[in-house]
Amino acid sequence: MKITAINKNVIQLAFAQALMMSVNTLLLTASSIIGYNLADDKTLATLPLAIQFFATMLTTIPASLMMNRIGRRKGFIFSSIIGFIGSFTALYAITQGSFVVFCLAALMFGIYTGFGNYFRFVATEVAPPGHSNTAISYVLAGGVLAAFIGPNLANYSKDAFDIAYLGSFIAVFILYSLNLVNILWMDLPKPVNKVLNDYARSLGEIARQPHFIVALLSAAIGFSMMSLLMTATPLSMKHENLPFSDVAFVIQWHVLGMFAPSFFTGHLINRFGVERIIFIGGLLMLGCIGTNLIGTTLWHFWLALFLLGLGWNFMFIGGTTMLTKTYNEAEKAKTQALNDFSVFTTVTFASLGAGVLQHQLGWFMVNISVIPFILICLISILWLKNLPKQPL
Repeated sequence: MKITAINKNVIQLAFAQALMMSVNTLLLTASSIIGYNLADDKTLATLPLAIQFFATMLTTIPASLMMNRIGRRKGFIFSSIIGFIGSFTALYAITQGSFVVFCLAALMFGIYTGFGNYFRFVATEVAPPGHSNTAISYVLAGGVLAAFIGPNLANYSKDAFDIAYLGSFIAVFILYSLNLVNILWMDLPKPVNKVLNDYARSLGEIARQPHFIVALLSAAIGFSMMSLLMTATPLSMKHENLPFSDVAFVIQWHVLGMFAPSFFTGHLINRFGVERIIFIGGLLMLGCIGTNLIGTTLWHFWLALFLLGLGWNFMFIGGTTMLTKTYNEAEKAKTQALNDFSVFTTVTFASLGAGVLQHQLGWFMVNISVIPFILICLISILWLKNLPKQPL
């Protein structure tokens, strides 16, 4: 495959990431509020988002194994069909005022994301040798578009029809349709040659590697704690009587913080080392918590979530980069599956816990509860740095 073809694929994967994340940011902006409006028990306001993450968690292993068997293209096409069904289900839920049906739609959105999260790993498969770090970063940089598309779609489509949020899920269907067309034009990797399986280590042996452990901790803690704070923020802003347009503004800058650094995160990893970048990500998250604890104005929420996005970027890209060095081609599918299953298990519980913590204990305790987990990640980096040098 020529270098130009690989570059074309990386660009298309970045666009696919942008469209998928546009839907996800729209849902992150609106779902907890829709859930609050539809649910009789207000502590369940974040349940749809938790179900979405739970479905993503359950999808990660079968999605990886399925695409390893039938190829990336067919897997992504299958997930697009699920996404279309989810869009129509959400429209039905909104028109009927059904919380249960809306939760079902969220489950289908989660399945779609479970497949789409492998866009970043596909980037390493189509990148030139030695450029996997930057390829991962560039694909995740596609989320910059999502920072503008998702929250603005949520804000402007919210009242496009007489029924609130109806236009939002028409927009979701359109975004999924565009992504399907984009995927159909990609030159994606074929299924793995089964002969390679003779060279695979056991999953236990792979998972015992110190670099695997730290990579998993970085991605799981970074993503789950980001999810907990991000999911609780719209509820806290609602409690402070801030308008929905402010919520969309804060989420937009949060997503921008998540993905804009991706244009240079790979280069920073190459220059300073992945461990340092993950460590800085953890410090940025602590900065987010500190900002949340000193005030609840619009600008406190804005700065905190922007720092949270930056911290997630360094921790998640750093963890993903470190992970790709812990397996060979024959071990790829099961290692990626274990990693993403573990990551989205923690994300699911964090998302569900956000609503309960916010409703029962308040915004202060939501933030305090995050600190021990960030410290665990920082300590794991120090532990790894003090081990005898091992080749990655």
